[in-house]
Amino acid sequence: MDTLLTDQVAIVTGGASGLGRATVELFVEQGAKVVIADIDVEKGRALASGLGTAAVFKQTNVADAEQLQALIDFTVEYFGGLNVMINNAGISGAVHNRFLDDDLADFDQVIGVNLFAVMKGSQCAARYMAEHGGGAIINTTSIAGIKPGLPLISYRAAKSAVIHVTKSIARDLGEYSIRVNCIALGHIPAGQTFYDMSEMIKRVQPLQRQGSPIDFANAALYFASELSAQVTGQVLSVDGGSSLCGSPLQVT
Repeated sequence: MDTLLTDQVAIVTGGASGLGRATVELFVEQGAKVVIADIDVEKGRALASGLGTAAVFKQTNVADAEQLQALIDFTVEYFGGLNVMINNAGISGAVHNRFLDDDLADFDQVIGVNLFAVMKGSQCAARYMAEHGGGAIINTTSIAGIKPGLPLISYRAAKSAVIHVTKSIARDLGEYSIRVNCIALGHIPAGQTFYDMSEMIKRVQPLQRQGSPIDFANAALYFASELSAQVTGQVLSVDGGSSLCGSPLQVT
């Protein structure tokens, strides 16, 4: 069977584990060359070494604009181009169940990783893509950016902004054949969690199936491939229907 990403070059930020790792592995399986961008050197190198010549690791702090540009330059030099940029790296920040208890001490860090990195990563990638026939940019957001709720106010603000940024730059970049879309996740384990996910699924998710990182990876594959050639500026909720339901007042 033909692969969907043959001869394509992709970057996956936050690619060493969780959602990113599943995406890297699926993209390689589908014929892509992939740069794994992450701050975790040990996990990044281990993943790349297991995928042979189809993947390479580049240590990157996505909150640093210079490192993001260096990531694009490295990718183009190493693999000869760039077709897909996945801005996936993210952090939750400190957990404060109520707004009055949140000192916002981690606001700059959360915004830097979850919003600035998406904007700057998209810009750096798009500047290359605009001069080389277009491409696909995929941003990771969350149903926390769609529905109001508690906790993690800074995180929710950043993820909400990612949705608006995605739609805005999709309008701006269409003339260059650059498609920009985002994936909104809900109740899928991607690392450490701060609540009982199984209990939350029972309460607010119509589909009682537990999602996994491969569900994110499959959505990213759709947006990266020609299957979505006519799709831009869209938010795909991969959440078992959670965004259709009301939010609990508080997560404990």
